[in-house]
Amino acid sequence: MKNTAPRKVEHQQTDRGYVPVYATGVVEQPWANYSKTEHEVWDTLFQRQRELLPGRACKEFMQGVERFGLGDGGIPKFSELNQVLKAATQWEIVAVEGLLPDEVFFDHLANRRFHDMFGHVPLLLNPVFADYMQAYGRGGMKAFKIGREALMNLTRLYWYTVEFGLMNSDEGLRIYGAGIVSSKGESIYSLDSPSPNRIGFDIERVMSTRYRIDTYQQTYFVIENFEQLFDATRPDFTPIYAKLHELPAHAAGDVLDDDRVFTRGDRVGWANGADT
Repeated sequence: MKNTAPRKVEHQQTDRGYVPVYATGVVEQPWANYSKTEHEVWDTLFQRQRELLPGRACKEFMQGVERFGLGDGGIPKFSELNQVLKAATQWEIVAVEGLLPDEVFFDHLANRRFHDMFGHVPLLLNPVFADYMQAYGRGGMKAFKIGREALMNLTRLYWYTVEFGLMNSDEGLRIYGAGIVSSKGESIYSLDSPSPNRIGFDIERVMSTRYRIDTYQQTYFVIENFEQLFDATRPDFTPIYAKLHELPAHAAGDVLDDDRVFTRGDRVGWANGADT
């Protein structure tokens, strides 16, 4: 993909409302331009999470952090990380200049390119999770052609897995979602708080459940392993979109009769309304 000057698109509708996005591809990481303060901020935040996450994040995430040698000092160079990542799973990290529109984002995933660092990239060293992310990108390109409602269903899947997913490991519940591992508060809340629901993963349940963008999550969905996640993406989602179109969406905090409930939240501190 060629480096191009990003084209700004004003007020595009996304699941986060009307926001400006940058519609074109990749640029060089401006590593030489990072200041001493920026490197120190990275080191401080990284060290905070590195001390917090053992015993909380899944072993695959922690193994990825170690294989990359993250935390060895300063903001990592994508070029150096890509030597490890490409050899492991043929993914690469690319730099972009802003929030991408859906179709560009899906194209990156479908072609094994990602553009975020700490929360997401360590798991891309895991072959099964890496394949899941590519399958999600390909599914996203199909959903984009189907329409807005299909995109919303697929966005919920990404939200509740890649961003805010939990895993039922042999050692107990562990975090794999990037939105959790990059947050000190939610790394603690997602596992320790009695407030949220923790419910077994089911793809139709996830794709029909609204979520929160303004608070910690009211519900976390729990996978058994990454193979379960990847297997869920194998079928064509078109029949699922059609089925969900006929059914009402569930609120972020709902617990259904047929859910596999790990924890039923006590709902303390929940905000009312404003589910996405």
